[in-house]
Amino acid sequence: MALLPLKDLYMECLNCKKCNLSNTRNNVVFGEGNYKSKIMFIGEGPGKDEDLQGKPFVGRAGQLLNKMLEAINLKREDIYIANIVKCRPPNNRVPLEEEIQACIPYLRNQVAIISPKIIVCLGSTAAKAIIDKNFKITAMRGRWYERKGVSIIATYHPAALLRDPAKKTEAWEDFKAIKEKLDNL
Repeated sequence: MALLPLKDLYMECLNCKKCNLSNTRNNVVFGEGNYKSKIMFIGEGPGKDEDLQGKPFVGRAGQLLNKMLEAINLKREDIYIANIVKCRPPNNRVPLEEEIQACIPYLRNQVAIISPKIIVCLGSTAAKAIIDKNFKITAMRGRWYERKGVSIIATYHPAALLRDPAKKTEAWEDFKAIKEKLDNL
């Protein structure tokens, strides 16, 4: 896929029928935020609230993410945020490999346009798609990886922290490392 300007990429996503997720979506959840941000957060895919509103991370997990960002002196307006897949998988299941492969060129195009210095993978689905297909979030989160001049880290998805609050301590350590890396750019 040739690199498209963001507006054209958005229109292409709105009309996408590359996988079955297009049959059940209410809205494409393209991504949003600061197009000149040095940091990009990437989640798994839209949930119910995101599918209804057409915006990423607006439900309970998004509210927690906002608090986590505020704890390191960032606001949603400071970052760019997107997902591996742009349409909600039924019942919030993990996206299938063919759905990820259909959608990942859009995300790569977004990354090329935003040109972040830091990518934060929120959860194992994002980490597996971006860092390593065998990524184990519990064992490998919090480590930095370098790809084409971009620093990449994975941490727990905010939804996982809502299910298991004991992981918040580790996530806080990851966010402090993210803040330190951002401050040193």
